[in-house]
Amino acid sequence: MSKKRIPTFAAFWPFYLSQHAVPLCRHLHFAGTVAILANAVYAFATLQPLLLLLTPVLGYGPAWIAHFIVEKNRPATFTYPVWSLLGDFKMFGGMLTGKYWRGTPVPPMTEQAAADAPVSAA
Repeated sequence: MSKKRIPTFAAFWPFYLSQHAVPLCRHLHFAGTVAILANAVYAFATLQPLLLLLTPVLGYGPAWIAHFIVEKNRPATFTYPVWSLLGDFKMFGGMLTGKYWRGTPVPPMTEQAAADAPVSAA
């Protein structure tokens, strides 16, 4: 029997945050996102589009170090690549406004619990 998938981004978001419980993990994600954005600006400003090839290394490098070494969990990117990217930018936006820098943003949650959560109409 295969695992039930998380049906919506709204159900995925609390699971995503729970996979970033250690502040250092979120800090490394933030650094990776800043690096890809800075690289994109620099690549376009200097007309060097080949620099964009660094994007996966700059973004995923710090994030995967955060998951495998700091959190000791598996990145959600492997199962939910699009939602994981959206979650990263949502978390980045929250961090820009002062959220998620300290503490644990949500209680621990398994992927199966998120998949079994009721789907809201919102």
